Amino acid sequence: MKSAFAAMNISEGTGYGLIRAAQFPIEVIEFGRVLRVRKVDLVEFLGLSPLAAAEVQSASAAHSDGAPGVQPKAPSEQSAPTSASK
Repeated sequence: MKSAFAAMNISEGTGYGLIRAAQFPIEVIEFGRVLRVRKVDLVEFLGLSPLAAAEVQSASAAHSDGAPGVQPKAPSEQSAPTSASK
């Protein structure tokens, strides 16, 4: 569900609130305590073509650490001390 919420640009709280209120715009399927939406329904709701959805999925798989555009163990910039800190 977190991926669906992220794709829809809503928070988890908002998403689960909509589900509880039966206002979620996509059919939610329950497997015991687990909630799922069908990918085809999400793609249709977002107005994406199946090809565009596949490209988005492959791009997100390449950045599975949750920080898009950030290389693991990449050096970070550090600011130099200024004369004002004396």
